[in-house]
Amino acid sequence: MTSENESAALLRDVGALMDGHFGLSSGRHSPVYVEKFRLLEHPTHTERLCRLIADRFQDDGPDVVAAPTTGGIIVSYEVARALGLRGIFAERSDHGRAFQRGFQVRPGERTLIVDDVLTTGGSVREVIEAVCRADGHPIGVGVLVDRSGGRTDFGLPLFACVVLDLPTYEEGACPLCDARAPLTVT
Repeated sequence: MTSENESAALLRDVGALMDGHFGLSSGRHSPVYVEKFRLLEHPTHTERLCRLIADRFQDDGPDVVAAPTTGGIIVSYEVARALGLRGIFAERSDHGRAFQRGFQVRPGERTLIVDDVLTTGGSVREVIEAVCRADGHPIGVGVLVDRSGGRTDFGLPLFACVVLDLPTYEEGACPLCDARAPLTVT
């Protein structure tokens, strides 16, 4: 798999792109949802997309791969496996995200941050902050799907296997709510 079009076709083929009225984890609403677990349940497909992320950042010299929970755990594992590195994850805590369960980023460690689906970037920013609190060095962000249309800026190189420009709405300004479309909370 080499192109973004092939990656997008793969998402459609496994039923990961869904139409309807969805309440996203960011609190926003959207007429399209990317159900990452329809992709992540296929190890061969997940491995192929994670290989694209690994290939993009291999020459940047990462020492460790870090992700937010939940779907990011699988992405971290697969990208780290492809690079021959450790794959760790940061869990929700009182301070955004924190490395727990003995996971750590060592001072100066070049850290590649990965995730499954990027919408607003909140989870990724929390992982970047956790890496910085540990005196690690974030070197880039890789995601399977960027649903922000490439508009999210982390101040780091960003690579997405698939870039989608999908509309999202604040709950109070959602045309799907106005049309009384049934809401599916994701």
